[in-house]
Amino acid sequence: MLFSVYLVTQSWNLLSPPRFIGTANITYLLKDPVLLKSLGATAYFTFVSVPLQIAIALLLALALNTKIRGRVAFRTIFFLPSILPTVAIALGWIEIFYPTGGLLNYYLKLNVRWLLEPRLAVPALIVMVCWQVGFQLVICLAALQNVNKELQDAAQVDGANSWQQFIHVTIPLISPVLLYLLIIGFINSFQVFSIALVMTNGGPMNATLFMVLYVYVLGFKHFNMGYAATVAWLLFLIIMAFTVAQLRLAGRWVFYEAEL
Repeated sequence: MLFSVYLVTQSWNLLSPPRFIGTANITYLLKDPVLLKSLGATAYFTFVSVPLQIAIALLLALALNTKIRGRVAFRTIFFLPSILPTVAIALGWIEIFYPTGGLLNYYLKLNVRWLLEPRLAVPALIVMVCWQVGFQLVICLAALQNVNKELQDAAQVDGANSWQQFIHVTIPLISPVLLYLLIIGFINSFQVFSIALVMTNGGPMNATLFMVLYVYVLGFKHFNMGYAATVAWLLFLIIMAFTVAQLRLAGRWVFYEAEL
């Protein structure tokens, strides 16, 4: 990290010695059109995928927290995608999204270029990551199983229906877990890399050139390590700012059982 701070002030192509250029890398951040597009794509992916993943995981956890037949098998099935290799998953979803002969177009009787259209590429990747909610599912399920049943029974005695119990009792009681999932989700999503590299290589037209992928392209394809380090530090500051903001805002909606 200290070396990357040093590189912010340098021009280095990995072959010749670094050359001091002052604040030129920082100045270029403000006028780099590709960076703006990369930041927009990353924000779009993050702010849509993270809430969707948590919502899907919570709904599945609610279903698996009931006494349904085969729930252990269902838990295993839903958790399995989260432990599969990312590259293998990406290659499998390429076959699903493939424009000619892909499973999605075949069964929907469509001819859509999912990964080749700028407006569809990011939504396609969001669909893929929403399929991998095993980690969030396990966390939500553990939270639901630790909900104080006495508070739910008290709400029921007071006349609250199932929906009111969920909104006014269950959600507040599991809100610390939801905060944890939000923070971890935002940190991970802002650093999305592998799926974009394998499935789209940042295309089409830089639509999926997420910031970590952009850092990789700058450093190891364009051999501009100084500017790559600058973009990496910008990403670090953005992630830190969002994390601090979430922790500051947590007091407005996160509750602990001792406070209820």
